[in-house]
Amino acid sequence: MHAIRFKIGRLFGFAAAFLSAWMLTASAPLHAQGADGGFGAYVQSLWPKAQVRGVSRATFDRVTAGLVYNPRVIALDRDNLGSPPNPNTPIPSFAPYKAKHVDAARIGGGRRVHDRLLPLLSRIEARTGVPTSIMIAIYGHETAYGQVTGNFDLPEALATLAYEGRRRSLFEPELIATMVMVERGVPRSALKGSWAGAFGYPQFLPSVYLQVAEDGDGDGVARIWSSEADAIESIGSYLRRAGWRAGQPWGVAVTVPAGFNRSAVANRLTPTRCPRVFDRHSRWRSMAEWRADGIQPISGRWPDGNVQATLLEPDGPGRTAYLLTGNYRAILDYNCSNFYALSVGLLADEIDR
Repeated sequence: MHAIRFKIGRLFGFAAAFLSAWMLTASAPLHAQGADGGFGAYVQSLWPKAQVRGVSRATFDRVTAGLVYNPRVIALDRDNLGSPPNPNTPIPSFAPYKAKHVDAARIGGGRRVHDRLLPLLSRIEARTGVPTSIMIAIYGHETAYGQVTGNFDLPEALATLAYEGRRRSLFEPELIATMVMVERGVPRSALKGSWAGAFGYPQFLPSVYLQVAEDGDGDGVARIWSSEADAIESIGSYLRRAGWRAGQPWGVAVTVPAGFNRSAVANRLTPTRCPRVFDRHSRWRSMAEWRADGIQPISGRWPDGNVQATLLEPDGPGRTAYLLTGNYRAILDYNCSNFYALSVGLLADEIDR
């Protein structure tokens, strides 16, 4: 695994937040409605916690002014979560997901954005070690290259989710983080995003913004909601902090020979994070060891033999498999989903062609 690991709740991908939330909070909501007047009282009760974080009273009042309980946010939250994940539910095939997320429109759009921003991207790659195409692939997956960023008022959505109570430990700190952002110069009007608090071109949660957002255009504020330079610099910063190693691929599409002994390379460790994701990976081996066992890269090109990788067969034996490096784990840190991380890597490869 990569050397730098951040705890879920401090630095995580958007989807990973929801997965961990089921594990952290399975109790019934504390409040089913916000019409009882309790919502406003709850919001005001957060002043001492905000003050401890360095938020002034003027900023607190500016961020919280006019907030109302939003039942639409709760409805979306419940629709998204559905029932708790069932470990016995079969995992669907990757092929349909790939066809939808690595399609002609996203590939063509990615190439155009990549070419338009190449000087900027090259500078960011030089600083972070993250390939230009990987940063653009994440930009494309998160917001369709800036076209879909969400239109919910973040403080209102986060206050509603925190007040509802089921996952208060997740959403209350994010609400306070929006106040810290405004205290540090982010305009109140910029706090627009998804119903669950992700915002801007990279879809960062407020706490993630405070930790990793970078000012890529030199105007003094990391405007990830309006500046592509800031957004892409911040994506590169995120992946670098997550352990991205310059010069290594994210993974290699391979074929596995008939009769390959999968039990001999099974992972014997018990994952503590995203178990359904990591349970599907083999143990770590060098590219040279995989090559010696008859694994063949579809492209015909092998990375350096010392690079460590795990084997993943997302659609089962006999279909395209992947040898995945530590850089793949950095993408998983952004969003702990094999389908997401694979599609980011594959889209990046297509952008590079």
